[in-house]
Amino acid sequence: MSRMGLEISRLRKELGMTHKQLAKSLGVTEGFIIEVEAGRRVLNENLIKRVGKVLRQEVGKLEIYESKPEPDKNIEKVVETPVQDIWNDALAGVIMNIPVYNYKMDHTTTIKKLPIIANKVEGLPKDRVIYLTIEDNDMTMFRLSKGDMVLAYKTHEINKEGIFLIQFKEKRMVRQLKDINNGKLLLVSNRGSLVTETVYKKDVDIVARLVRVEIEL
Repeated sequence: MSRMGLEISRLRKELGMTHKQLAKSLGVTEGFIIEVEAGRRVLNENLIKRVGKVLRQEVGKLEIYESKPEPDKNIEKVVETPVQDIWNDALAGVIMNIPVYNYKMDHTTTIKKLPIIANKVEGLPKDRVIYLTIEDNDMTMFRLSKGDMVLAYKTHEINKEGIFLIQFKEKRMVRQLKDINNGKLLLVSNRGSLVTETVYKKDVDIVARLVRVEIEL
């Protein structure tokens, strides 16, 4: 259960409201309120404000009670937490910050936010998903140009032909890889003309597999 869900449940019960009554006041279904209180759904900012009004709290604030006695008074201290902090906490379970890396992956250039669904991001293990910024035009005929942002996931395996970030001859690069057996790989690039190179698998370190290029409109 999320902090937001716990607080809504507490305030609703203090007012003697049922799930159905709160749902009707907000114009949502009873099931939606039950899901929110259980931490399985989140409220948008508009609904948070409406909940605050319905539950008779100051708009923009929800109160979280923390049992910490004052130095000279054995009373319960009230800590007011801005609603944005609670909102961020609620979103932490469903939205993930994905780092955007350069090829060396030694620092992030920015982040992108993607939803977590069934503990995965875009159907991939959430702890392995990254973005890469393309650094050259070696793969322009594969529709990858310098400056493009590409969704990828970290892996050291080649389970089928694809486009990968690799380290070869002490350099990071993006190449299409084809397993040609006998312990060899075909590295393919194309910046206007096709270039292929046959190398030994043992000489290539797989860093990540590219999934799709992001198009910003």
